[in-house]
Amino acid sequence: MSDLELKALVFDVFGTVVDWRTSIANEVSNQLKNKGFDLNWLAFSEAWRGKYQPSMEGVRSGKRGYVRLDVLHLENLMEVLEEFKVSGLSTAELDYLNRAWHRLKPWPDSVSGLERLKKKFIIGTMSNGNVALMVNMAKHSGLPWDVILGAEPAQAYKPDPKTYLTGVDWLGLQTDEVLMCAAHNNDLVAARDQGLKTAFIARPTEYGKDQSVDIKAEHEFDFITTDMNDLADQLAC
Repeated sequence: MSDLELKALVFDVFGTVVDWRTSIANEVSNQLKNKGFDLNWLAFSEAWRGKYQPSMEGVRSGKRGYVRLDVLHLENLMEVLEEFKVSGLSTAELDYLNRAWHRLKPWPDSVSGLERLKKKFIIGTMSNGNVALMVNMAKHSGLPWDVILGAEPAQAYKPDPKTYLTGVDWLGLQTDEVLMCAAHNNDLVAARDQGLKTAFIARPTEYGKDQSVDIKAEHEFDFITTDMNDLADQLAC
């Protein structure tokens, strides 16, 4: 496929653009160590993230109206704190801890790769994160988005087709003019099913050295890449 057909690239963010696992572990460690807690910080991070998909199912199934990911993250945090026997945090401390997701650090290649891609294409998010979360993260970590798309604009969580299609519509483009970029096979398959082009970006350590899923592309995608700069290379940026 010629990249000349493409007008915009949209990205999954958690795991694809930023390293949520070590970022959250470091944030939680920095805050809770000061409160006298000594935990397995990576395990805490993974437990919090582990509630991410299940917490969105109520919205996807229609049992619950759309609520921002910040709300779901806080509900999930309260459960994880109880599981790890952490108590005594003030409302302000809980809010700051929950906003750790607004301060995630990018993978080493993300910013340079995105800056290259931005010179040729519109680049934006296609994330389940809410707009404030995405904007704050971009400011914190230097992510050069042109536009924030995804769950909150669509009022739906991926892989709901509405999420992808709303983003395409807001850009005023056709589905085959938009390239969905992600490190997760299921995200790309869902986008491909709606007519978007697809790019797999390998993040084989998103879940640590023993990661067992999304090690490689498991389907036919338009681009299969090793990192963000490899994608920029393949798109001649």
